[in-house]
Amino acid sequence: MIYVIVAILIFGVLIALHEAGHFLAAKACGVRVNEFSVGMGPAIFKKKKGDTLYALRALPVGGYCAMEGEDEASDDPAALNNQGFWRKLFIFAAGAAVNFLAGCVILFFLYINAGGFYVADIVSLHPDFPQQGESGVMVGDRIVAINGERVYLQSDVDLILRAVPLDEDGTITVKLRRGGETLTRTLTLQTYTGEDGEPYRAYGFSYGGVEEANLWVRLKYTVLNAIDFVRTVRLSLQMLITGQAGLQDLSGPVGIVSTITEVGNQSKTAGDAVANIAYFAALIAVNLAVMNLLPLPALDGGRILFLVLNALATLLFRRSIPAKYEGYVHIAGLVLLLGLMAVITFQDVWKLFS
Repeated sequence: MIYVIVAILIFGVLIALHEAGHFLAAKACGVRVNEFSVGMGPAIFKKKKGDTLYALRALPVGGYCAMEGEDEASDDPAALNNQGFWRKLFIFAAGAAVNFLAGCVILFFLYINAGGFYVADIVSLHPDFPQQGESGVMVGDRIVAINGERVYLQSDVDLILRAVPLDEDGTITVKLRRGGETLTRTLTLQTYTGEDGEPYRAYGFSYGGVEEANLWVRLKYTVLNAIDFVRTVRLSLQMLITGQAGLQDLSGPVGIVSTITEVGNQSKTAGDAVANIAYFAALIAVNLAVMNLLPLPALDGGRILFLVLNALATLLFRRSIPAKYEGYVHIAGLVLLLGLMAVITFQDVWKLFS
């Protein structure tokens, strides 16, 4: 039960931080915020300061930032609809930016005492590996990309080889760093004989190694890990579009709560549970940032898309898209997103009890 509460709090804090990003950006731009609430449901505390009503609500599952002129036109000079392009863009993107920053902060604190970070250095080559030497691959070369996908972390090598479609013969293009030089090599799956005498298919190299940590290295891997989370979301969406994954592979809040509970229960110690759940929270934070910036109606990315379309319409036709039509699109998008969330939630519940 404790992990369920923790999961709900994680969601609540991350959504509240997202709305706080919009709130702070709006205030910085002089936009009138009618209400800023932490939590949802009935208010347990309210206080009005200036033009803004601040509220703490009973359910710790998020919050909201209600800006003047956000969903309908307003004559107030401080309304959102009367702001310029760059101010609107800053306000719309601020929520996702705060979520991404939250993910980075969590990762940095997880890495604060790290003594080193695993890297993807070539540590050995099979004796029969066909491309050994200076013109091929050498022990000590660092793998920096595979088939155009950057290797940020050691675990990316296996991730990319599983997620990126390969040719029939398993040919891959690998970028290696040797000293200060970046080299490109083409490798193909080969047939080798194992110690048990059985043949197996492999590229013929193994990788590993550790980069000693200092403050700069910890900061570097904090950012690289966050960027790697972004790439994980992109690859997941790519797999959905190409059919490599289906709707049944998606998880909503119920599925994520279940995963957090599983992560906590499988941790050997309380300290491990805290670290593992915090890492998962960082992943969720970055995931929220990316998903909110998708150009879909009702999301921040959808508002940014309309902002750009309006700018183009004004530039080309001297007319903007009427706010009410944009509002209709966002309402329709919200209904569709809620419907999709309902389907995914039902699916997650079904998995729990099946």
